[in-house]
Order: sequence, then C-alpha cells, then structure tokens
Amino acid sequence: MTRVRGFICACVFSLLTACAVGPNYKRPTLTMSANFKEVGDWKPSQPNDALARGPWWEIFNDEVLNQLESQIEVSNLNVKAAIASYEESVALLRQARSAYWPTITVNGQRSRTVSGSSAASNASSLGGFGGAGSVSGFGLTPGVPVTRNTLGASADWTVDVWGQVRRSAESSRASAQASAATLENAKLSAQAQLATAYFELRAQDQLQTILNDIVAAEQASLKIAENRYRVGVAAKADVVTAQTQLLSSQSTQVNAQIQRATLEHSVAVLVGQEPAAFSQPPVPIRSDVPTVPAGVPSELLQRRPDIAEAERKAAAASAQIGVAETAFFPSLTLTGSDQYSGGTISKLIRTANRVWAFGPQVALTLFDGGSRRAKVLAARAEYDISVDNYRQTVLTAFQSVEDELVTLRILEKQAAIEEEAVKAAREAETLTLNQYKAGTVPYSSVISAQTARLNAEQTALNVLRDRLTASVALIQDLGGGWDASKLPKP
Repeated sequence: MTRVRGFICACVFSLLTACAVGPNYKRPTLTMSANFKEVGDWKPSQPNDALARGPWWEIFNDEVLNQLESQIEVSNLNVKAAIASYEESVALLRQARSAYWPTITVNGQRSRTVSGSSAASNASSLGGFGGAGSVSGFGLTPGVPVTRNTLGASADWTVDVWGQVRRSAESSRASAQASAATLENAKLSAQAQLATAYFELRAQDQLQTILNDIVAAEQASLKIAENRYRVGVAAKADVVTAQTQLLSSQSTQVNAQIQRATLEHSVAVLVGQEPAAFSQPPVPIRSDVPTVPAGVPSELLQRRPDIAEAERKAAAASAQIGVAETAFFPSLTLTGSDQYSGGTISKLIRTANRVWAFGPQVALTLFDGGSRRAKVLAARAEYDISVDNYRQTVLTAFQSVEDELVTLRILEKQAAIEEEAVKAAREAETLTLNQYKAGTVPYSSVISAQTARLNAEQTALNVLRDRLTASVALIQDLGGGWDASKLPKP
C-alpha cells in the first residue's frame, strides 16, 4: 500500500507540473490607423459616454422605442436561439472539464449457472465387442446449479500529462466565450433592425402627413379653379388638370399605406408578436438626429461582439493544435477495481470473497499511417483560417464605421440644404397660387409649384430618415455600448 500511495502521489505531481503541448495563444496582430478617415472636423451631437449610461437606444428619447426594444431579449426568436446555443457551449465546456476527474463505476450482478457433465460407461467386455452382454454408451447428466453474486467498483483515470484535457478545456472555454459574443451580436443586430424599422415606420407616418397636406392644398386649388371657371375667367382645362393632379396625389396617399403596414408587420415580428395582434398608432418622426463619436479604430477590437467572437474562435482553434499534438505522446491511465464475489448475498462482503486490482497503463501509438500528423496539419490550417476570418472581420468593421461616418457627415450638410429647399418650395407655391388667382399665370404653374413642394418635402423626409437609420447603424458598428470585458469567464 505504501508503494501504491507513492505511485499515486507521483502521478498527481506529474499532472500538476506537466506542460501542455502545443502553442500558447496570442491574439493575432493587426495594423490600424490612428484615426478614422471620415471623421474630419465633424462633431457628433452626443458626449463620449452617451452609450455608457444605459441601453444605447435611449439616446433617441423615444418612449415607444424604449418599450419595444425591451422586448427583444425576451421575445425575439433569433435571440432566444442564440441563448440556447450559448447554453449548449457552456455544457460542452463542462463536458470537456469532466475529463480532469476519474470515472468511477459501480456494478452488481447475480447469476445462476447450470453446466452439463459427461459420463461414459464402458461395461466389461463379457462377450467381446458387440457380443451379448456388452454395454457401451455415452450421455449427459445435469450438473448442480451454481449461484454467483458479484458486487464491486472500478475506476479509470487518464492522467493529463501532456495537457490534452487542458487544451480541450481551453478550446471549449474560448468557444463558449465566442458563443456568448454571438449572443450579444444577435441581440445588437435585432435591436438595430428594430430601431431601423421603427424610424422607417415613423417616416411613413410623416409622409402620410405631408400627403394629407398636399391633398388638402390641391383640393383648395381645385375649388379655386372651379370658381374661376364658373365666373368665366378660367378654362375648363384648368378644372380638369386640377382634378387629375388631386386624384394622382390621393392615389399616392393610399399607396403609401402599403409600406407602412409592411413596416408595422416587421416591427411586430422583431418583438416576437403576430402582426395581427400588434399595432402602432401614427406618430410624427423626430426632427433631430443624435449620434455618438467613433473614437479610435483600436477601440473596435473591444467594442464589437462580432470581432470578439472571431477572436475567441481563433483562440479555440489554437488550443485544438495542442490537442492534436498530444497524440504523439504516450498516454498514462490509472485503473483500479475492488470486487466481491460469492454464492450467498448475506456473506458476500468478506475478505475471502474480495478481489482487487490497481495499476497503471501506458499506451503509445507507433504507426498510424500519418493520421496524427494529418490531424495536426488540419488543426493548424483551421487556426490559420480563423486568424484570417478575424482580420477580415476587423477590416469589415472599419469599413462599416467609415461608411456610416461619411454618410452622417454628408447627410447633415444635405439636410440643411433640403430644409431651405422646403421653405423656398412652400413660398413659391403660395406666390404662384396667388398669381393664378390674379390671372397672371396659367394653372400649369400652380401644378409645377405644388409638385416641386411635394418633391422637396419628400426628399427632406428621406434625408432625415436616412440620417436616423445611419445613426442606428453607426451605433451598431461601434458595438452598441458593449465591451469585451463583459464576456463571461466560465
């Protein structure tokens, strides 16, 4: 027993001091610029800590949007699927870590065995072979039933000398963190989709207001044309033209409801509800566009969950190289068993019936036709793929931020121009209508002025909508206030 204890202590010491084979992971290096190209002198309208004070969508100060966003994590089915995927990865990590411990099994058996016995009887050769009185025969007679009871336990422990279990657990841990980042990315994506659909819905509400105003103005113009025709100072063509213009605007007014209904359905699905049970009353779109500063490019490595996901996948792939390389080294397994076997259950647990065994087992593969080397090469190739994917994810993130920065910067300038254009178009419509009343311009001038006003207001509305959706996209590209320090450490 002293030798056994010494052997166990030696194995435990070797387990604690052994080095795991394979490369130790280091984050892949990247070359980054000091600043984003498209920021320039543009100053966002929110302070640096805008996303640090709470959920990112609260910077829009819209209570309806806040209520809808709060339902994403609870009701959105894509997010719920990502949550289940993360729970699966945590379970796989626990499974990998279970290999640190021995496997202990308990067994019991009761059997009743009956064996046949052979007996050959050869009578004395009284009359010689085949003579009278000679008896020869062969037969089977039943044996005595034997009852055997067995009760015991056995244990197997593969000592992690070369770090296979440690590298497997390291890989599973990184995979679980990648799954957590995937979950955060799914939440952020659903939240951004909801905010985008919401602002497009509000843009449709605003468009309906514009069309209602246009229809009202054209109805007034039609009445003026009819009155002028009635007193003989205008031609019938003016009335027909006014009617045509009014019907065209009313048709556009009705058609706009299709897009609004479609957007309302999209919002319903994003919050996990059936479109039939969901509705949003019309509300005018907000006129200001809050944004957040982009910071510096290096911050994206910590702020975007998709980058964290790609980086953790690279870490998991690196650990798998070590798992593959352990196949070149011998494995050490400690096995032991303790068993009692006897015919009577009441007297089973006694020294005379005990059989125990303990000992190490060492195994080393000498030839496998190159299978182990191929697995190592495959693991290294998988790691190279994950590194390239990580770097591509970072580059794509930089591109997305630059795209939204230039979009917001240019649209802000365009919005100021469109605002002046709307003012001028409305003034031109009023002046032209007054001139028509005075009989100095034909009715076609009124039509042109009203069309110009509608186009200017629609363009200004589109610019405002694009600024809001670009602001949402920029926040999404910046991680939505998320940080890699929030990754769980399972």
